[in-house]
Amino acid sequence: MFGHSACDRGGGHVADNLEDRVEKVWTAALAGDDHGAADVALAALDDGLPPEDLLLGVLAPVQSRVGDAWAANGVTVAQEHIVTAVSERVLAAVSRHPAARARHTEDKGRATVACVDGEWHAFPARLLAELLRLHGWRVDYLGPHVPTPYLPMHVNGTDADVVALSASMPSRLPAAHAAIAACQETGKPVLAGGAAFGADGRYAHLLGADGWAADGLGAVEHLAGGPLRRRTRPGEAGGHRPPPAGEEFDRISGMAQDVVSSVMWKLGERLPAMAGYSRQQLDHTTKDIGYIVEFLTIALYVRDPELFSRFLLWMAGILTARGVPESTLFPALDLLAGQLKDFPHALATVEHGVEVLGREEGKDRPRHPF
Repeated sequence: MFGHSACDRGGGHVADNLEDRVEKVWTAALAGDDHGAADVALAALDDGLPPEDLLLGVLAPVQSRVGDAWAANGVTVAQEHIVTAVSERVLAAVSRHPAARARHTEDKGRATVACVDGEWHAFPARLLAELLRLHGWRVDYLGPHVPTPYLPMHVNGTDADVVALSASMPSRLPAAHAAIAACQETGKPVLAGGAAFGADGRYAHLLGADGWAADGLGAVEHLAGGPLRRRTRPGEAGGHRPPPAGEEFDRISGMAQDVVSSVMWKLGERLPAMAGYSRQQLDHTTKDIGYIVEFLTIALYVRDPELFSRFLLWMAGILTARGVPESTLFPALDLLAGQLKDFPHALATVEHGVEVLGREEGKDRPRHPF
């Protein structure tokens, strides 16, 4: 994601200090103690730690840690939100520290930083905004879940030099595609970042972004020479999804809820234990089937079966951490395949996912699928 990169440019002693500060901020954040976490961060700045090192070497690792802890069933969703909220308040405090304000001297240009429509994981984008300010950019940070029509309105109204768009989940790629195209219609270049775009940025390039960065430091370096150059003319961003995969995406997206309901209806016959499920367990199972169908459609959208396979491996790890055997995925996938006889690309994607999951069954799972 934008911003999620640890730094160690000061030798072993600095690294040890960073690890100690990460631990202290983590402990305070998990307890909801924003004042305590801010005290640790501000004391580090008072001790001479560069603001950029604090952001990338302390706050970013704390956010990565809470995501990993959630995946391992070590924290609840509520605790994950608490840690993120504390991190945001610490970031705000850091931005007002004299050490951070002193860096705001050079004028590189104006940047708009936003999360695409439907993307609520805003901390990486918020961190990027502060990093860009530290490097002389005037930044308009628009926050999470920015409706696509408002992006070009803002860009035109402020005459931004570059737009940085963040997305963490591949399910946001269609929205990212629309946002990239809308911003490029203004004639401005778009830098994409976040796990949604793939570890190597393949989906950013596929959807027409003018640049991609793996993390906040990469984004800063990408823009070190000033705004990006446009790769395409306005109106050409991303191109058109070629059939037939694009047609299958549209049709399966339209019938997704019916597919989920059909799979759930028949799954009880394959998994007798479901007869004893509580309402909450049934709701969780329905949501999981919904995610499977959603990621299948996204794999079709970007024409990459491996995206779906990576998601299945990640979901297997999530289920295992919560005491649910990953083998329960196979009957659900078999039932899903039965719904896709008229969709050859979707069916092949599911079959490939089942093959990969079977081959990797029981092995360590990736902490993040993208």
